[in-house]
Amino acid sequence: MTEIYLIRHIQAEGNLYVAMQGHWDGDETALGLRQAELLGERFRNVPLDALYSSDLRRARVTAAAIGKHHDLPLRCDRRLREIDMGRWEGRFFADLLHEEPEAIRTFLQDEETWHMDGAERYADVAQRAMAALREIAEQNEGGAVAVVSHGVTIRCVLKAALGLSWDEMKALPVADNTAVTHLFYEHGAFRADFINDASHLRVLELPPWGKTPLLRAEPLELKRYGDWYADCYADAWRTAHGSLRGFEAEPYLRSAAEHAGRDPESLLRFFCGEEPIGILETDPQRGRNAGYGWVSLLYLRPAYRNRGLGVQILGRAVLRGKAQGLRALRLNAAEKNAPALAFYRKWGFRELSSENNSFGTLLLLEKKLGGVGHV
Repeated sequence: MTEIYLIRHIQAEGNLYVAMQGHWDGDETALGLRQAELLGERFRNVPLDALYSSDLRRARVTAAAIGKHHDLPLRCDRRLREIDMGRWEGRFFADLLHEEPEAIRTFLQDEETWHMDGAERYADVAQRAMAALREIAEQNEGGAVAVVSHGVTIRCVLKAALGLSWDEMKALPVADNTAVTHLFYEHGAFRADFINDASHLRVLELPPWGKTPLLRAEPLELKRYGDWYADCYADAWRTAHGSLRGFEAEPYLRSAAEHAGRDPESLLRFFCGEEPIGILETDPQRGRNAGYGWVSLLYLRPAYRNRGLGVQILGRAVLRGKAQGLRALRLNAAEKNAPALAFYRKWGFRELSSENNSFGTLLLLEKKLGGVGHV
């Protein structure tokens, strides 16, 4: 008999920013690293004879946290990868819900029939991942192994391993990050002891998955919505400086038009449902020669602040900057704007310098893009 601990990876950028991950290989987050520590502690005294992982970074980092307490080589197998999402790779979930609602519905609710050109079918994932798991089980007869994989892949494996129909598969949850499923393999058959146990994360008091609204984005057309942009910028100015003293909308409108003229994706309007609630404006030129991107404006309307939504807007700048090969993001924030500073510091920005002007002290903040510990 072989004992198998099947584990989903830690939180990675796609989970945090609510983007399709698939084979796209994003970095781990700060929360993900904390999850990894807790998972490692859970397995500190669990006897293991082998350690396996998908070859994607988020899985390898997860496996390394277990391996820290066991003198075992990490064996990577790309058959344990997540489903290949084709042209959806790296796309934000809310955008796809808006653009292709029927395709997303089928992806989530009709695993048997979902298909998209360039992407894997669920059945393909089940076949390749199940072959890997069976091989691992047979090669480690009489031992115990840990296997780190991905959400959809684990569901596909469990369907195949437990002999479930496609309808019965619908009852299988998508495993939480670092959740553990305990299986036994004997005489060619699998059985489950427990599925999707993340009790080691209780100390984190995480909010229920899926309760935060998803924000979609589209280019902001200044000819139609210039007044709305100006009102939002005025509110951002008032929040940062305490009043509208010194604010003039026209220079910011000109600057935004220049940015959007160079790259329409540099000026985005965000929606919660059908309500416009936020803006992300980046400068397509500033800092590029030095390898960093510049965030000119990151804004949420007051009613939507302190609800965990801002990180979805930030995520657009982060993932786009990484896709463009940038090493960091920079922005200015008023020293007296405590909520904004708390937000940026929480998500990995660090102070580089400060300068005084007629409105107070302005801080230059930077967030590194990529690498362990950067979110």
